[in-house]
Amino acid sequence: MIEETIQNKQAEKEKQLSELVLDGLDELEDEEDEAVLQEYRRRRIAEIKRLAEKPRFGEVKEVSGQEYVQEVNKAGEGIWVVIHLYKQGIQECALLNQRMRQLAAKFPYTKFLKAVAQTCIPNYPERNLPSVFVYYEGEMKKQFVGPLELRGTALTCDELEYILGQVGAVDTKIKVDPKPKNKDKLLMDLGCNDW
Repeated sequence: MIEETIQNKQAEKEKQLSELVLDGLDELEDEEDEAVLQEYRRRRIAEIKRLAEKPRFGEVKEVSGQEYVQEVNKAGEGIWVVIHLYKQGIQECALLNQRMRQLAAKFPYTKFLKAVAQTCIPNYPERNLPSVFVYYEGEMKKQFVGPLELRGTALTCDELEYILGQVGAVDTKIKVDPKPKNKDKLLMDLGCNDW
């Protein structure tokens, strides 16, 4: 009976010790969870502050030849600029202006501009329109000259986003060119799938 009482007391102490260990582990786990949440919160606040400090544009701004250098070449540190040289009455130019308005709203940290070609570059050939120049920190990164490079009147907003994303001007999630693949009619007629 004494041995039984001793065993019961030892079992109770072990149970209490086990519960204390579990409670301590729960507290430690809670502290770790809190530390992870605090770190996540700190990083998120830093990201929001960084984004709040960046200039926001959100629209396509018309610029003149006199404003070109200031708006494009001196846009500032860390700023992507996409400028469309156009002429009224050219269908591809009108379409590109529309697509750029959509992208400007979607990517407010990229500066979207448009300018009448003749006001920026006198005697600029009309056959080169539309033209899009992409700059980063005042340095030209890419030129898209003429309707063929800009996919003509078939250009979709996703395609323009993809094209600009390939240069780095917009932070797109589109990683595969959305342009539909056209198969050669002769190959299709022959039933050849070696595309």
